[in-house]
Amino acid sequence: MAHAALFAFQVTYYVTFVTLIGAAVLEVVALVNCLTQRADAFPVVGSLSKNVWLAILGGATFLTLVCTVTGVSLSIFAVIGIVAAAVYLLDVRPALRDATDGSGNW
Repeated sequence: MAHAALFAFQVTYYVTFVTLIGAAVLEVVALVNCLTQRADAFPVVGSLSKNVWLAILGGATFLTLVCTVTGVSLSIFAVIGIVAAAVYLLDVRPALRDATDGSGNW
């Protein structure tokens, strides 16, 4: 019986670790993309400013990396970071791409 509990703990640990690594990669991609965008395009698409997005994504990446390095389980901060990166990549990034390459509405 003890072996089953140990196995379940190990599986949970590794699944959480892989999830945090994936979240960290997602957040770093979002942060790097935000760094490379023009600052004047953010207000045009009706989004927060570039500095605010950099602060959100940078803080989220930092907290997720801290959770990953310290071995903390998937905390609420990591989940918030995943959501912030997903909102940026799925909502703000396409709008910025449309606005900066000339195919947008403005």
